[in-house]
Amino acid sequence: MFWAFEVYFKNLSKQKQKEVMEKNGNNHKLRVCVATCNRADYSKLAPIMFGIKAEPQFFELDVVVLGSHLIDDYGNTYRMIEQDDFDIHTRLHTIVRGEDEAAMVESVGLALVKLPDVLNRLKPDIMIVHGDRFDALALATSAALMNIRILHIEGGEVSGTIDDSIRHAITKLAHYHVCCTRSAEQHLIAMCEDHDRILLAGCPSYDKLLSAKNKDYMSIISMWLGEDVKTRDYIVALQHPVTTDIKHSIKMFELTLDALISFNKRTLVLFPNVDAGSKEMVRVMRKKGIEHHPNFRAVKHVPFDQFIQLVAHAGCMIGNSSCGVREVGAFGTPVINLGTRQTGRETGENVLHVRDADTQDKILHALQLQFGKQYPCSKIYGDGNAVPRILKFLKSIDLKEPLQKKFCFPPVKDNISQDIDHILETQSALAVDLGGTNLRVAIVSMKGEIVKKYTQLNPKTYEDRLALILKMCVEAASEAVNVNCRILGVGISTGGRVNPREGIVLHSTKLIQEWSSVDLRTPISDALHLPVWVDNDGNCAALAERKFGHGKGIENFVTLITGTGIGGGIVHQHELIHGSSFCAAELGHIVVSLDGPECLCGSQGCIEAYASGIALQREAKKLHDDDLLLVEGMSMKEEEIVSAAHLIQAAKLGNTKAESILRTAGTALGLGVVNILHTVNPSLVILSGVLANHYVSAVKEVINRQALSSVKTVDVVVSNLADPALLGAASLVLDYTTRRIY
Repeated sequence: MFWAFEVYFKNLSKQKQKEVMEKNGNNHKLRVCVATCNRADYSKLAPIMFGIKAEPQFFELDVVVLGSHLIDDYGNTYRMIEQDDFDIHTRLHTIVRGEDEAAMVESVGLALVKLPDVLNRLKPDIMIVHGDRFDALALATSAALMNIRILHIEGGEVSGTIDDSIRHAITKLAHYHVCCTRSAEQHLIAMCEDHDRILLAGCPSYDKLLSAKNKDYMSIISMWLGEDVKTRDYIVALQHPVTTDIKHSIKMFELTLDALISFNKRTLVLFPNVDAGSKEMVRVMRKKGIEHHPNFRAVKHVPFDQFIQLVAHAGCMIGNSSCGVREVGAFGTPVINLGTRQTGRETGENVLHVRDADTQDKILHALQLQFGKQYPCSKIYGDGNAVPRILKFLKSIDLKEPLQKKFCFPPVKDNISQDIDHILETQSALAVDLGGTNLRVAIVSMKGEIVKKYTQLNPKTYEDRLALILKMCVEAASEAVNVNCRILGVGISTGGRVNPREGIVLHSTKLIQEWSSVDLRTPISDALHLPVWVDNDGNCAALAERKFGHGKGIENFVTLITGTGIGGGIVHQHELIHGSSFCAAELGHIVVSLDGPECLCGSQGCIEAYASGIALQREAKKLHDDDLLLVEGMSMKEEEIVSAAHLIQAAKLGNTKAESILRTAGTALGLGVVNILHTVNPSLVILSGVLANHYVSAVKEVINRQALSSVKTVDVVVSNLADPALLGAASLVLDYTTRRIY
């Protein structure tokens, strides 16, 4: 099932691992007991178990199986552990049948009676406990009372049921913590856990999810749902009882099944877990004939590697399982989360919450809204590198340290991580700048530092261009690990009109051919398993100024890019203006003369027709053709192409005709700025791009001469950003991911 992990860890450099251990002065083999209670926690623990098993020089692994793994009604899922070639040291039958509140309490008591003998025989150095199940509480209680160190996986998270109380109780018993999200880490710190014993690793199951490359998913879909079922045309349903309100959760499950019957799509229904209320839910399924209904397939268990392919290609997942709000986000599959069982969980935009699922119509409407959609892949819960971090963390444990826990009481803002790699891992973005000549990709840190940049000539055809973008992004994402950067998403800056909500380039400039009605979000998100944002290059320049430049903290400002073309962006009340058809801030096409030169847009007299690099190049070529460009101190090679730079050089050396052309260009730009001042009344105008320094004085002169007195005091400054297009693309990611609230 998890063979990919086994291969991966066997290929790790053992010599390098040994050097780490020797450096730490810890040559003791760590005896690790991993206890698994059900199919869900095994999907998180198995990657860690494979990692431990692959390094016998550092670890000894003992596997204890208990809980619903050993119950026939829940699929005897211990068999999948055996199929993964793990030796099960002990099987403990700990579930008291009845599936009500009293049975859950009795099951905890039975586990507490049986576990001491097992732990006395194994004598582990550390026990790994996952999650928030009542079985896990028995494990943690036994280990804590027997002075066995506990490593808790997924502490600090918030859901919305009794699981919260159990999870936080285990946190208080545990000595070490592996959490999946930044918020969970902050919660653990707020709960006074020792900073040095908390590892932000991501979810171990994401190591499997983000490397899932099973191309034969159709055979899996056919096996579980039927040969006539197509991808994105079926539903996966997984709903568990809410133990704090069993009666309501049974009613909600009944409404869900009614809605699914009405929706009339092939549906894979998984049996609920062993919590109180599960038997009543099964009775509801049988009462409605779900096991014999032609549209439904009811199963007790699906192997994890097959399950992830089923949810990855589903039209929708519905229910209240944590899998829906956590793992499924890795594929961008639409999810409908019902009720309060996962209230408080961090989720991607693929999750639609139906908190009061009290009518069939409400659930049916949610199905109609979500079914068949495709969302950006989310990495909220991991980046695919959790297990290597966890193994390194285990190796760092000093068994000579006192067992007694120490609690810390600092404010949350004083968060200090325990791991130098974690400290050095910089939250970053992949920034893509699609220019008329070059295609550039960069890794950009939260502080606006360009950590690494890649540049290639922009291909002429759509297919070649998209292939190169994907290739460069994949290479940059791989390199990010080597430079200790954690990539949060991909931001793309491109010329033309863009629909940022859908990530589609609607119409591009003539400089970028074959680039209209192009969906950039989907292929890049699918390839990298990262969220993707796309916007116009002028808007990106404004965002760069808002986050890193002169616009930081300014409520209303305008950015003008003066480069090959003329573009810009408008920030009003701290927000970027896109307009009703995503055509706002096309500042280069403000008309300043009715009979001016022709612009690439087809109009006449636009600012871009006067002041862009292309316009200056056109005028320079005219002068050169008439032998009026070169003056003393200038020379050109025969094969050299005349450019705007030659015109600027000639003007600096006293060429009066070149000076006149630049003066006219500066005046045209200044008139455009005056129009902007009279329209949106910003408090700041930022000139960006290679020509900004040449125009700033002329723009100020025109404002002083032509503008209304009420706007003459506006500041006009030149951008101090070295690469606004890339920084703006990065800010699409960094602004969104750091301010997002779920």
